[in-house]
Amino acid sequence: METAANTVVITGAFSYTGKYATRLLLGRGYRMRTLTFHPERQAMFDGQVGVFAYNFDNHDEMVESLRGASTLINTYWVRFPRGNATFEGAVRNTGALIDAAERAGVKRIVHVSIANASRESRLGYYRGKAEVERMIRDSGLSYAILRPTVIFGADDILINNIAWFVRSFPLFGAPGDGRYRIRPIYVEDMASLLVDAAGKSANETTDAVGPETFTFEELVKEIARAVGKSVKLVYVPATVAHIATRLVGAFVGDVILTREEYVGLMDGLLAPEGPSSGKTRLTEWLAENGQTIGRRYSSEVARHYGQRAGRGQN
Repeated sequence: METAANTVVITGAFSYTGKYATRLLLGRGYRMRTLTFHPERQAMFDGQVGVFAYNFDNHDEMVESLRGASTLINTYWVRFPRGNATFEGAVRNTGALIDAAERAGVKRIVHVSIANASRESRLGYYRGKAEVERMIRDSGLSYAILRPTVIFGADDILINNIAWFVRSFPLFGAPGDGRYRIRPIYVEDMASLLVDAAGKSANETTDAVGPETFTFEELVKEIARAVGKSVKLVYVPATVAHIATRLVGAFVGDVILTREEYVGLMDGLLAPEGPSSGKTRLTEWLAENGQTIGRRYSSEVARHYGQRAGRGQN
């Protein structure tokens, strides 16, 4: 019988991190629903996940899709503005989702934010994430806020595509001096944090970071070593690196890194201080998977929109 105590709604059950969390939740006996932009992917879990559209434009339907659940795990956001999808719109939509959860009787929200979210940030991504955190804390829901940095694993975006660049080109352009730091977390560790948080009741905010810290240049060299390629790093101004990635992005039909992502990376926002919340070491994972990563380019646009960015579909 489906009861509130064992029913979880997760946004984006078919997304990268969402699918790992959903597998864990199903394995622990939870009844599952998802809110998604991609209902056509429902076969992924053999009908074990109830599928609903987001319905941001129909609040009553959104409430009904959440009714009867105890917990909402929220991974919804936009990585970069595209068409009608903006950071401001993502804040409004998440606010509507939080309100719908309260109206539906949901007791707890587990929310994916970003490390070093701040309402004073010069970056819209980080400001928007911080505003959503504020709304969650001001709501009547118990909450867990997880703040990841870079998530790595099979079919990830950043680590895989660094490997693809290393395999494809003799030079690798590192923006700035390459000494800014990054603390990546393994996707299955991130999923475990989400699932564990769903079973708790205390309010908590946790940086989701792995046990290893790298400078960016160290990260590129570790990846090159794992895939068996020599790499020559060329240090270039961030504006030059951004222009170069935009040109390559036009060729592969993707947005490789945005200006905000360059700034956040070089400002050290992806290496918060404090204890590790993940246990898997990237160096060990690379040693096991170096022969397979970077064999093909992983497109963020294709993953979310099902086609190349150059076609302009929203």
